[in-house]
Amino acid sequence: MRILVVEDEQILQDQLVEKLKHAGYVVDAAGDGEEGLYYGREYDYDAAVIDLGLPKLDGIDLITTLRNEKRSFPVLVLTARGHWQDKVHGLEAGADDYLTKPFQMEELLARLNALMRRAAGHASPVLREGELQLDTAKKEVRVEDALVELTAYEYKVLEYLMMNASRVVSKTELTEHLYDQDFDRDSNVIEVFVGRLRKKLEPINPIRTVRGQGYRFNVETTA
Repeated sequence: MRILVVEDEQILQDQLVEKLKHAGYVVDAAGDGEEGLYYGREYDYDAAVIDLGLPKLDGIDLITTLRNEKRSFPVLVLTARGHWQDKVHGLEAGADDYLTKPFQMEELLARLNALMRRAAGHASPVLREGELQLDTAKKEVRVEDALVELTAYEYKVLEYLMMNASRVVSKTELTEHLYDQDFDRDSNVIEVFVGRLRKKLEPINPIRTVRGQGYRFNVETTA
């Protein structure tokens, strides 16, 4: 999952980036509203964390512009402002949730997880499809109630496909949402991960290849 962080306080920005990357996210960070707008226009994010008090372009204006340009990824607002009106203005501009500084990083991660799940149509942190279940909070996968040991990137591939089960996901899209910008996009590493996932998730076959387009999540029993 790819997250955009727009925060001008450098120490907090560094902490956010470190915590999000440690949690398995790909993160782009901007220090002002104009840079945040550039990133928001350039890349397709799964969620964004945006401070309201930004230089160059205020957080409210940034969110409003992104929404007017049909950028629909969930937005979590950060604000040090004490007035309830500022929180309301953020939500009215198109934000989905907010946190008031100071906050606990664990709460931020939980709120982001919830926002992305809801955007994908999942109310529970545990995604279930047939005998396959994926716990987005614990980062665990089970098949027929047996724990499946996955590498971090195998888990990321499966989680992204399950979150986007209603459509075909190209290898390019998977790469953009799972790796930093300097990743070699000509690599066949996605095919390798998908192949390993299929073996580890037997007897079900949850990942279907759509020739010339990519992959679709669709549980089928092979036994």
